[in-house]
Amino acid sequence: MQKIRRGDLIQVMAGADRGKQGRVLAVEMETGRVRVEKVRVQKRHLKPGRAGAQQGGIVEDEGYINLSNVMLVNPADNKPSRVRVEGVGADRTRVFSRGGEAVPEPASS
Repeated sequence: MQKIRRGDLIQVMAGADRGKQGRVLAVEMETGRVRVEKVRVQKRHLKPGRAGAQQGGIVEDEGYINLSNVMLVNPADNKPSRVRVEGVGADRTRVFSRGGEAVPEPASS
């Protein structure tokens, strides 16, 4: 079971964007990277007609950051917390290590 899913609210713990919070847009489990809204924004210069940009110009897009540099935010106190998985078999749930509450289901999964 994944500890971080698409739609979760996370906080960046290391790197240039440390301290920023945002929703997870995509998770790549093979490479261990996540894409977070408004974090690690990169600019690409596109010619007209390329990659869906009919007019061309400068397109801003979020980049990927390492999964080890983010933590889930506990909505009870709005602080980052580690997550553990409890239960066996099909009924496993994600639980915040600090506090012991269950992690709410992501808004958009």
